[in-house]
Amino acid sequence: MPLGRAGIPADMVAGVNSLAPRDATMYWLSTRTRTRNDLFLLYCFADTGVPTAELRTAIAERTTRIPDLLVRVLDVPANLAYPRWTPCEFADSQLVEHTLDKSDWSELLADLGKLVGTGLDAADRPWRLHLFRGITDAPTMNGPALIAVLQVSHALADGRRAAALARALFTEHDGGAPIPLPLIENDARTDCANDVGRTDGSGSLAAWRAAVFPDRATSWLAAATALPAIPIGMARTVFRGYTAYRAQRELEELTVRGELPPPSPGYPPNLLHGKGSVPAHAVRVRVYDVTDLRTPGYTVTVAALTAVSLTLQRYLSARGRPADALGAQVPMAVSGDSGGRRNSYRDLSVDLAIDEPDLCRRADRIAATMATRRTRATHPLHAAQDAVTAALPAPILHRDVTTYPIDILPDQVSGHTVVSSVHRGPADLTLGNGRVHFTAGFPALGSVMHLTHGIHGLGDTVTFSVHADPVVIPDLDAYVRLLATAVAEVVAALRSLAGNTEGLRPE
Repeated sequence: MPLGRAGIPADMVAGVNSLAPRDATMYWLSTRTRTRNDLFLLYCFADTGVPTAELRTAIAERTTRIPDLLVRVLDVPANLAYPRWTPCEFADSQLVEHTLDKSDWSELLADLGKLVGTGLDAADRPWRLHLFRGITDAPTMNGPALIAVLQVSHALADGRRAAALARALFTEHDGGAPIPLPLIENDARTDCANDVGRTDGSGSLAAWRAAVFPDRATSWLAAATALPAIPIGMARTVFRGYTAYRAQRELEELTVRGELPPPSPGYPPNLLHGKGSVPAHAVRVRVYDVTDLRTPGYTVTVAALTAVSLTLQRYLSARGRPADALGAQVPMAVSGDSGGRRNSYRDLSVDLAIDEPDLCRRADRIAATMATRRTRATHPLHAAQDAVTAALPAPILHRDVTTYPIDILPDQVSGHTVVSSVHRGPADLTLGNGRVHFTAGFPALGSVMHLTHGIHGLGDTVTFSVHADPVVIPDLDAYVRLLATAVAEVVAALRSLAGNTEGLRPE
């Protein structure tokens, strides 16, 4: 173990356990009372009747082999340095069994609407597992269902990593070795999560740190070592800012020459954005067999976006507020060097082509827009702009995040809804010896975004989830019926190109 001055481990002085700026931004946003950005991953298992106490014991034992689930956030005094990951143990409060007045699917959705409006304190624990037992009438189920909802702080994971955490938590593993998770590329900041929970003797570093340096001492040490470095960080920010300015100019020149797709023009807000108020929450879920959604030459994501475009268009017209143009904000995972970030994605602004009445051509335009937005978003010159944020001293970024006017509805928005699409792997997960049937997810609402859609695959199922503010979307069931009709029409239209007209039929 390399030691620095005064016998302090070198990694303690360097701050290698600190949150990356992007992750710290997510954490600081979550501490604002009007912002809820936790992830909620729903998994539907067969309920075999295993007592909840046994489930708790099994989950607690499994977390000892999932390092990411044995950390919490440690704040630094005056935010002089970025918050840090510090070791912790599984707490009983991290598994909650909910009792419903009536244990059926509709009652579950009502309670889930309340749950997704809550937020975790990642300084206590950054995740929690919610259980709903004996749920009847759940989609695809012939018997009672065990609904597990994994709530994860966005500081700990983005959508892909949260799905990996859920997979680790709900997979049977032999032996006591750590359960592998995708590596965080270039991760010099989070070795605490990589050390905690190891049973091969190599995890003693985190335990040694926790014993020798209590949390209070660790946080003050981080503040003391960060204070002299703030001027250096500011100088680095200025230099990288100039580099980013040059990169922005080069992006503009490439765009003018036609070598790079232009940026999204943005859209004026409409009825779907409300008035910048704090959202209420309601959710709906619709489960499909993947074979019912497959369309030759189109991804499920493109088909879903096309269906959402048709749904929004019809819904706004029915409300007497037809739109001239509509866009969707689509999160895109960024592969490669993540710079130590747990949140490694970009939001794409995708035009929904509602001026095109032909659904096949509309889907083609949406697919083309997705491709051009991806090309621009992944251009290497954007890395220079990311580097500016990465170099910001913690006090500066904290001030910017906590004072940003999130309650003001802007003149232009990147989309009128969010459509997040994640495939969560094969349906080989279990809980209490019950196999998984489907999964769902609910992208967060905010003061600007009051309607989101989740498209989540697991094995042979694809789930459409709708998360809405009932003040803005007061007739959510009607909206979901419109969505079901639109999905059927889009699938039928796209299949007709290949001579297969067996589309979905709306209920």
